[in-house]
Amino acid sequence: MIAPYLDDDDVPAVTYDLDDASVVVIIGSGAGGGTIADELTRRGIDVVVLEAGPRFKMSDIVNDEWAMYDRLTWKDTRACTGASPIARDYPTAPTWTCKGLGGTTLHWAAMCPRGLPYEFRTRSTYGEVDGADVADWPFDYEEIEPFYREAESKMGVSGRGNIPQHRGNNNYRVMALGAKRMGYSDYGINNVAINAVPRDGRNACDQIGFCMQGCRSGGKWSTFVSELPRAEATGRCEIRTRCMALRIEHDERGRASGVLYADAAGQHHLQKARLVCVAANSIETARLLLNSESSAWPDGLANGSGMVGKHYMRHTTGYMYAEFPRPVRMYRGMVCSGIIHDEARHDPSRGFAGGFFYGTIGLGLPFFAAFLSPGRWGRDYTSWIEAYERIAGFFMNGEDMPIASNRVTLHPSERDQHGLPIPSLHLDDHPNDLAMKRYGYRNGIALLEAAGATRVFCSPPLPVSHNLGTCRMSADPEAGVVDRWGRSHEVPNLFVSDGSQFTSSLAGNPTLTIVALALRQAGHIARSMSRGDL
Repeated sequence: MIAPYLDDDDVPAVTYDLDDASVVVIIGSGAGGGTIADELTRRGIDVVVLEAGPRFKMSDIVNDEWAMYDRLTWKDTRACTGASPIARDYPTAPTWTCKGLGGTTLHWAAMCPRGLPYEFRTRSTYGEVDGADVADWPFDYEEIEPFYREAESKMGVSGRGNIPQHRGNNNYRVMALGAKRMGYSDYGINNVAINAVPRDGRNACDQIGFCMQGCRSGGKWSTFVSELPRAEATGRCEIRTRCMALRIEHDERGRASGVLYADAAGQHHLQKARLVCVAANSIETARLLLNSESSAWPDGLANGSGMVGKHYMRHTTGYMYAEFPRPVRMYRGMVCSGIIHDEARHDPSRGFAGGFFYGTIGLGLPFFAAFLSPGRWGRDYTSWIEAYERIAGFFMNGEDMPIASNRVTLHPSERDQHGLPIPSLHLDDHPNDLAMKRYGYRNGIALLEAAGATRVFCSPPLPVSHNLGTCRMSADPEAGVVDRWGRSHEVPNLFVSDGSQFTSSLAGNPTLTIVALALRQAGHIARSMSRGDL
C-alpha cells in the first residue's frame, strides 16, 4: 500500500475561470490550508488552492537530510532584528518553513500533544505578566476537544482512540530510564501522526528516522498524502502550484473579492473569490495582509486594530545531547519517539508561568554535526561527532510569551523577486522564556545524567521553531485580528486558517491544534455559506 502522492500528470483536470467569484480561495496548502480544502470540497464547495512552492513527486523524496533540506525549505530572504540570539546568528533566515505542496507538514516530526485546558485561559490563570500581552482565547478547551478527537482520527495519531501505538527506540529507553529516576510519572511513547500499522491508505512506519525529510516510507501524515489528494479527487479542488499570493483585493463594501498572484513565469493573475482563507504560516500570512494595503486599510488589510504582525511566538526550545558508555544509535526509529508530560503545567514555584514538554530527538549524522553548535570547531567539538553512535538526543518545548514588539513588519527597503517588501521579524526573549529554559536545561541535564550519561552538550538556539501568532484571535476587535472562528473582525469573508490565529503558543507542538481549528472553521464556513451569510 503506497501513500497517494499525486504527480503532475495524475492531477484531476478541474480548472476554474479567473472570473469565477463563486470559489473559495485558499492560500497555502499545509496543516491549515490542506485541511480546509479537504473539508470544504467534501461538503460540495469549490476551492482553488494557491501554493507558492512546487508539487513534489515521490521520486523527489529521498532519505538524505541535506538534499531534502535544500528541496523543501522556504529560502526567500527574511530580515531579523532584536536581542534574541536568533536575530544575531540567523539575520536573513530566522525561521524554518517549507515551500511546496503540503507546506511544512512535509517537514514536521509528527508530534501531536493537545493543548491543555489552562492554556486556553492564560490570562485568567497567570494574571498579568510584566512585558507580555497574555490573553484568554475566545473559547475554552471544552469547545475544541471534540475537534481534537476528530483531528487525531483523521491524522492517525498513534495511541489515541483505537489507533495502535509504536514501540520505543533506544532514545526512548534512555529518556524513560532518566524520567523514572528523576521521579517523573507522566511519560511514554509519543503520540505521533505516523502509522504503526497500515492505515488510511498510508504505509506503516519503516522506523528509518527520516520523518523530517518528507517521509518516503509513506507512514507519516501530511496534507500532501492525505487531505489534498482527497480534495482533488472530489473534482471540486484546483491546486495551482508555484503560484505566490501577492495581495488580497477587496470591493467597495470592504469584502475580499480576489487574490492577485504570480505564477511560475512571474505573470500576474487575479483570481476572484467568494471568500478567502489565508494559511501561509505566521510570517507570510501577516506579510500578505500588510502588503494588501488600500485607501480603506492604509496599514494593511484587516489591520484597523494595528494588530496584524504583532505577538509573534515561536516556542521556548532547548536541545541537549548526551554521551553514553554503550551505543544508543538515536537515528534508528522515529525522530521523536518519547515524551514527558510532567512539566507541562502552570506552577509558579518553578520561577515562570506556563509549562513545557520534554521529548527525544534523533538526528542523522549530517544534521547532528551541523546543528550541534554551528560555527564551532576544535577537539572538544569533534569528539562529539566521533561519539555519534553513543549519543542520545533530548529537547524541551515550552510556551513562549506573546510580546507585541515581537512582530512581523515590512522591510523599508529590501524587495523580493516580485518587487514586494520582504518580511522583517523582530525577536526579543521574554524573561519568562529564559527562566523556563534555565529550569528545563538544569532538569534535563540531571535526567540524562541519571540515565547514565557521561557528559551532556547543550546546543545554542536554532531557527527551527514553530511559528505562531501575528493574527491572534480575540473577543475584542481592538485586541486582535480574527474572531473565535478565525474570521477577520473587519473583513467578513476573510479567514485566517493557520497558526497565525493562536492567542497563546501553548506548550506543545502546534500542528494538531491547527488541524482541529481548521476542522472547526470549515464547518462554520460551510454552515455560513449554506445560510447565505458568506
